[in-house]
Amino acid sequence: MIISNLVNSSRVEVLHPLFKKLFDFVRSYDFSCAPLGRIDIDGDNLYVMNTETEAVSQEQQLLELHNQYLDVHILLEGRERIGWKAASDLIQEEKAYSPEGDCALYSDAPTTYVDLVPGQFVVAYPEDAHAPCIGEGKIRKLIAKVKL
Repeated sequence: MIISNLVNSSRVEVLHPLFKKLFDFVRSYDFSCAPLGRIDIDGDNLYVMNTETEAVSQEQQLLELHNQYLDVHILLEGRERIGWKAASDLIQEEKAYSPEGDCALYSDAPTTYVDLVPGQFVVAYPEDAHAPCIGEGKIRKLIAKVKL
């Protein structure tokens, strides 16, 4: 998992051919007026979900795992805690992996937490089980899906 700030996104843009396109789009788009939902940047290869959700407690949130896409969580408003655990250490499967939704869910406790403020982002690779949207109150964020 990578944690950084949008100001420093150029440092991670070399890690995937679509990262520069993603971060250029995020820096140039006014999300305050954008409707919630999917925004295509490069079809199914790269898109963002513009979301607003109520945060949940650490105990309620499950770890999620993806195989076909990298997740890039970009916080726009609020405070968010994201839990992390190595996929190789997961044992408590709650929902088996589904290729249609590119997701499996686990009830294991995260081993590490990171707290985000607006302007920060997290990149979650397939080996990074992550539990997003932990906290209190509303969270406004982008979840970018970057095809592997």
